[in-house]
Amino acid sequence: MMGVIAIHVGSQYLMNQTANVHLIALLEVASRFSVPIFFFISAFGLFYNLDIHEPLDYRAFMKKRFRTVLIPYLVWSAFYLLHDGLFYGVGFPDPLHLLSILFFGTAKYQLYFLVILIWFYLLMPLWIAIVRRAGKVSLILLFVAQLGFDYWSSFSVAFNTFVYALPDHSLLKPFLMYRLNYWVVHYVFIFVLGGYLAVHIQEFQRFMKENRRAITVFFWASLVWLLAYYYQLIFETGYTPLEAINTAHQLSPAGLFYTLASSVFFFTIFTYQKYPGWLNPILHQLGRHSYFAYLVHPFFITYAATLLQKSGHLMTAPVTIAFYFVILGLSMIAAALCRKLGERLSILNEWTIGVYPRKK
Repeated sequence: MMGVIAIHVGSQYLMNQTANVHLIALLEVASRFSVPIFFFISAFGLFYNLDIHEPLDYRAFMKKRFRTVLIPYLVWSAFYLLHDGLFYGVGFPDPLHLLSILFFGTAKYQLYFLVILIWFYLLMPLWIAIVRRAGKVSLILLFVAQLGFDYWSSFSVAFNTFVYALPDHSLLKPFLMYRLNYWVVHYVFIFVLGGYLAVHIQEFQRFMKENRRAITVFFWASLVWLLAYYYQLIFETGYTPLEAINTAHQLSPAGLFYTLASSVFFFTIFTYQKYPGWLNPILHQLGRHSYFAYLVHPFFITYAATLLQKSGHLMTAPVTIAFYFVILGLSMIAAALCRKLGERLSILNEWTIGVYPRKK
């Protein structure tokens, strides 16, 4: 959640023509683990409480997942469409356009995560079959295949030229332009890895304990590689910061290694690394309210950016850092207040974060 907010605050900072490339690297490159790790965590949670050798009650599974993801997705999509229609004076989309928006997850820039997650849920029997048969060799092969596919999707000149050359009225064009919003194959490896490690949790725990130093070195080495790629694009190739971050992203080869390293590294750190006890309640609250904060933060970005613009303040580096913590703070406060109110008005939590009262 904090990484996603960093990426979107970074997008505001990029409007500054003299933006500090190092702060952009922190906000827009180092935080790129946050996109795929979302699917890693989701898969781990699904498979940790699942017996993969028992038949899946697909209907019950989908009913529960639709309640926790689909309903909040539709509610937040409607909220942003209504809000932005009024705020920007564009009105509410017509029914056909609305269906397109909901299918691709374009009501707001963070909602496509949930669209991909829903597709992962729909294909759950396939992931169970893969995880059930997976081993170290097959995971390596899957990672290599992921490298190849993501490179083709992101960097194939022929494919991307074909997509952008399609006429705007072509029915095929949006399905290819927005492929990152629903093609689960872009994140298959990290999802399967999360499921595999959940099923083999004891073996994974031993691995983390015995290889903590190597895991840490791998994480920092992968981050250095991704940042080096970003800086090379700027200082040697001559890319603008925007062009650089759109190239050195999570689906680039360096980004995929960083994704793998980050997923294992953060899992290890939060499982075995000792840190001050006073951090526990802070981390607990960040985790408890992360879903709502992730969903609501664009709302606060819109008004905070408008306020800055009207006050005549530029998004300088210090202002951007303060902007980040203001957005994070407001999102967390809104999440906590809504969660508290939802304890009395249960429909609020049900519709916004898919949390339902426990049955007595």
